[in-house]
Amino acid sequence: MISVATSLKHRLPTTIRTQRLLLVTPAMVHAPAIAQLCNNINVHKWMARLPFPYGLSDAEFFITEIVPSAAEICFAITLDDALIGVVGLALSDDHAPELGYWLGEPYWGHGYASEAAAAVLEAARAAGTRELRSRARKDNAGSRNVLRKLGFAEVGENIETEGFLAGQTMVRMLRELEPR
Repeated sequence: MISVATSLKHRLPTTIRTQRLLLVTPAMVHAPAIAQLCNNINVHKWMARLPFPYGLSDAEFFITEIVPSAAEICFAITLDDALIGVVGLALSDDHAPELGYWLGEPYWGHGYASEAAAAVLEAARAAGTRELRSRARKDNAGSRNVLRKLGFAEVGENIETEGFLAGQTMVRMLRELEPR
């Protein structure tokens, strides 16, 4: 029997094109750019699962172990063939998929996160998903603004208990998706 998460992963596209971006499955060719962009304390401080310092071996682990796992669907966000970040869904049979993303610091403030996340949201809707979850640090106004722009509503707060954000106050957000 195929799990709900695996079934959703197989219904989602492997490539998504937006007005300015191309979202593709992360591959080894992206590893150096992922390593360079993630090895930045200003990116790391917002992320629950990124080690710091972040090296090439961390990017290679992400590409070989996390990307193909049944629990994730990941897209490299590319602009003019250059990787600028990653967006994806953490998949679970127990709750709605969780939208997550990061951009390299040079790409902040240009609407790329909103554009990429909106494309993944629409792909999830087309694949039959009825709601998405997300979360952001309470003091991460930029990420919370992206999520609000996409129609997510704040539904609560909790203290993170795992990962690199343990002890931080997180805002949980939810977006219901109407069928098209």
